[in-house]
Amino acid sequence: MTTTLITGANKSLGLETARRLIDAGHTVYAGMRDAANGDAARGLGAHVVELDVLDQASVDAALGTLPALDVLINNAGILGTSYGVDDLTPEAMQGVLETNVVGIVRVTQAALPLLQASHQPVIVNVASGVGWPRSLSTEGSDEFAVPVIPYAASKAAVIALTVQYAKNLPSFRVNVSDPGYTATDFNGHGGHQTVTEGTDATVALALVGADGPTGEFHNRFGRIAY
Repeated sequence: MTTTLITGANKSLGLETARRLIDAGHTVYAGMRDAANGDAARGLGAHVVELDVLDQASVDAALGTLPALDVLINNAGILGTSYGVDDLTPEAMQGVLETNVVGIVRVTQAALPLLQASHQPVIVNVASGVGWPRSLSTEGSDEFAVPVIPYAASKAAVIALTVQYAKNLPSFRVNVSDPGYTATDFNGHGGHQTVTEGTDATVALALVGADGPTGEFHNRFGRIAY
């Protein structure tokens, strides 16, 4: 049985990822800041664990409840409070980077001992096309019209750290996904994709075998060339 931990799994993309991986036969641990918000995940058959990516003690305690770990999905993330240059402050930037980037490192580092004991360790980091300069600079793309700076910068960092983790962990499969413009709370449910479509890449990368790709960036249509 494959054991999987998903951060930010109480709703939207994280919850749908949990549903799909449970359907695929995984034992899923649904990480979230407040276990009281875990009824939907429990209803799917997931094991709810309280996990705040900003709190080392919380992360350590959550990992300590897992009997094993084969797949880590770093899904938790925030949009932040800054939407352009006029409202951008160092504090706004720091808050997003702490959750979206440092949070991934905090969880991943704590999970490494369990993952290293797995016969087929997999890490999937959820980023965004908003962190990909080619998409941000291509007129007509979903990402081009997005003015946010902290979120875009954080997701660019997630893509880069994924490549570096993959090089440092050659026996792992470490990849990064772009959900695409999906209807979630982030965009007031204005995205043109369903949450199922938005989890296609993450789920596919969570299911890769030992001979699968590593260090790659994928959306629901496949690999995005660097």
